[in-house]
Amino acid sequence: MPRLAEIATVIRSKNAGPLTLSFDLIFPTDQSFEAATRAQALRPTALALLYNVAPADVIVTPYRVARAIKIAMPRTIVSGSPGDHDVYGAQQHVPLLDLEI
Repeated sequence: MPRLAEIATVIRSKNAGPLTLSFDLIFPTDQSFEAATRAQALRPTALALLYNVAPADVIVTPYRVARAIKIAMPRTIVSGSPGDHDVYGAQQHVPLLDLEI
């Protein structure tokens, strides 16, 4: 199985406010987009385990026209608070790179 990093052209994360992380996955072809939307690794339950949040708090939204998937979930620590090592949320996508699709 290919890894997400091998089939997506964009994999990025950022804050969506101080309490929420947002992930953007953008794919070059309809086939790669469809494979990602079917992947168990990108289901809320699997992502919740990966990021240590409740499955009910993970929102996965495919945008077929853009061949993109948007993922939103709560941050485990408020942006900018003591102990936050990624104030902008820009490094939080790294665990997604090796997911098998």
